[in-house]
Amino acid sequence: MERVPVDVDFLKSSLLELLAIPSPTGLTDAIVHYTGKQLDRIGVRYELTRRGTIRAILPRNMPERRRFSPACAIAAHLDTLGAMVAAINSNGRLLLMPVGTWSSRWAEGGRVTIFTENGSFRGSVLPLMASGHVYNEAVDTQPVTWDQLEVRVDAEVYSAQDTAAIGIQVGDFVAFDPNPEILENGFIVSRHLDNKAGAAALLTAMKAAVDAKVPIPMNCHCLFTLTEEVGLGARAGIDKDVSEVIGVDIGPVATGQGARELGVTIPLMDSAGPHDFHLTRRLLALCREYGIPSNRDVFRYYHSDAGAAVSAGHDVRTALLCFGTDASHGYERTHLSSLVHLAELLVLYMQAGPTLPEDRHPVLESVDDFSHQLDADQMARNETPLPDAGSIVE
Repeated sequence: MERVPVDVDFLKSSLLELLAIPSPTGLTDAIVHYTGKQLDRIGVRYELTRRGTIRAILPRNMPERRRFSPACAIAAHLDTLGAMVAAINSNGRLLLMPVGTWSSRWAEGGRVTIFTENGSFRGSVLPLMASGHVYNEAVDTQPVTWDQLEVRVDAEVYSAQDTAAIGIQVGDFVAFDPNPEILENGFIVSRHLDNKAGAAALLTAMKAAVDAKVPIPMNCHCLFTLTEEVGLGARAGIDKDVSEVIGVDIGPVATGQGARELGVTIPLMDSAGPHDFHLTRRLLALCREYGIPSNRDVFRYYHSDAGAAVSAGHDVRTALLCFGTDASHGYERTHLSSLVHLAELLVLYMQAGPTLPEDRHPVLESVDDFSHQLDADQMARNETPLPDAGSIVE
């Protein structure tokens, strides 16, 4: 295997293009078309599910003599957080219901686009008490909840009838502007780095693997999912031959967490439970062997495409590879080097083959061929012998 350099300019341009396309969960057709065209340019064939999940396939290019050759899957989601019109107030402004799980604190002040069935409108998300000149200190005591927000539509609408007359209805999607900045020092700040940055890193890794013609020992399915933010994600689209699934997503940076904005973060557990012992430690070993900086972590309140695959009943090993991200689900920040290292590690993984030799078989007929997480010496205990109770009493 070799550590292949990746195209950093392609990574940055792909990220900005992905961020430019609104894609809250449920409004993702446009970004599916974009991603498909990118795969056409890279030269990777793909197929789509009915709802648009993309399965791009990097085919095995090494000989395989065994009766069964598993595939691996790498999943990154294209959908983002957003909102939907829940009601129209008497003043013509819009009440919102969040799409995905996120705090209304991060929605306040956001510039948005409201997508109707006949066009789109711009607007701002404001608290109900938006003027200090009117409400004074009451502005500071207003609760932080979604029912304390409204969208001020940038149109001449001052009643519910006015808003209805221009075509805005309950159920219209509301997409938040990303406002991205890529700074000269490498920091990247934007909404929706979760998970446009992960998708850009996966596209970049695929391009590097194709351009360098790296050896690929088993079919690698690169999934671009559309419903991760609502807990579904890779529940669909996993082929029956896949033996292991890696999710590519954010690693939340905060006090008490191991994730960092530099290097790749590999969590050993999230809300769905521990990730696969062998696969996670193999990825950590690849980082050590090839000089890719890495961080270990556990995530308390976190779901991913990898967890979704297991919850759907797929018998697969799972792991997560993350780019460290500060202020997740808000105005997020990561570093370009983290995305570069992530793409490099993905290319190494594509060259690695099955995690364990026995994974080449869909079913084992004896535990003799099954893996050991711990060796016999690690399992042995040094017990302190107790004296005989009867002799002590006597």
